[in-house]
Amino acid sequence: MGCRSAKILSPDEAIRKACEIKQRGQRLVFTNGCFDLLHPGHTYCLAEARKYGDVLMVGLNSDRSVREVKGPERPIVPEAQRAEILAALESVDYVTIFDDLTPRGLIARLLPDVLVKGGDWAPDQIVGREEVEAAGGRVISVPVVEGYSTSALIRAALRPDVGVEKSTPPGDGSLGPQEHGVESPKRRHRPRMASSRKF
Repeated sequence: MGCRSAKILSPDEAIRKACEIKQRGQRLVFTNGCFDLLHPGHTYCLAEARKYGDVLMVGLNSDRSVREVKGPERPIVPEAQRAEILAALESVDYVTIFDDLTPRGLIARLLPDVLVKGGDWAPDQIVGREEVEAAGGRVISVPVVEGYSTSALIRAALRPDVGVEKSTPPGDGSLGPQEHGVESPKRRHRPRMASSRKF
């Protein structure tokens, strides 16, 4: 890959950047996920998360971490490319890749002012909640929107005759940082085109 985005930070760089942000009196928001095959559900969640503060930092599961969470055939997109795609989003200020199974260690060092997760996570299952709240921060769940998932995209790609049904999100959105709401694919029939050949 060519020139790496300045938005992509190592974990140590992310810690230093978090300190700078707080020293400026800005509110740091953090969310995390695999973000494999980015879809509108992801982008909606990221845009919503950004509304809760001044700077949004995204923790991205490394390739090794994704394999542990999703299985040996994932990720589809390597970590460097996933990071670049996230960094290209207007709602995302910084991206940092973590190699652990969960981002708990990273969150404990960052101590963001706001931790955001998708609404399908029960409050007691949100990793990093204890650390953030103990430091005086907030933990917020954003609504997920059914109809988008990386798994469904993969199935559709493997079966080109099958499409993925998409629901219309409330407002302008889609889904949360994790992959949610897989709907049953529907078969699409291509209309037969009239021949333009002249006889």
